[in-house]
Amino acid sequence: MTNAARLRDSTQILLPQEALDGLREEVEARFVVTIRAEKRQVRIIGSPVEIKDVSAFLARNGVTVA
Repeated sequence: MTNAARLRDSTQILLPQEALDGLREEVEARFVVTIRAEKRQVRIIGSPVEIKDVSAFLARNGVTVA
């Protein structure tokens, strides 16, 4: 059975807002994801495949994704 936390981790990335400075537009153009601003954080939501690709893209651009 799938653990809810594991499923959530595979379908979203939670980052400080400033982590996407200069990258948000490119992320929205290149990937099928939803980006929501929440207080001081940004939540990127998408399919597990898209989230994996976004994570790799962010890592290549110096953003640490935990």
